[in-house]
Amino acid sequence: MQQLNQTSQPQNLDAVFAALADPTRRAILTRLAGGEASVNELAEPFRMSQPAVSKHLKVLERAGLVERAIDKQRRPARLKAAPMREAVKWLEEFSKFWSTSFDQLDDLLEELKKSES
Repeated sequence: MQQLNQTSQPQNLDAVFAALADPTRRAILTRLAGGEASVNELAEPFRMSQPAVSKHLKVLERAGLVERAIDKQRRPARLKAAPMREAVKWLEEFSKFWSTSFDQLDDLLEELKKSES
């Protein structure tokens, strides 16, 4: 794996991971993957107030994961998945490490099986 420093990471990567760390925000994003929704519609499945849902939406907006439009008196939220692409790209850097570690573990297990036989 190549050496990474903080300057090579997208600027809002911390905000994306912080936003994704909360299960309510992940549930909101899952709901928005099915189409835009108002705060009222997003609040329905949760036992929380509309202002609490609005706070979650603000965190998602700051991370760039949600955008809100003005449609008459309604302010529907929409999913913006592009920032998640950067997070996935960052995580994929570790896939080589994971596969190498699992390959080494497989080799060790094979050696142990042979030594027992």
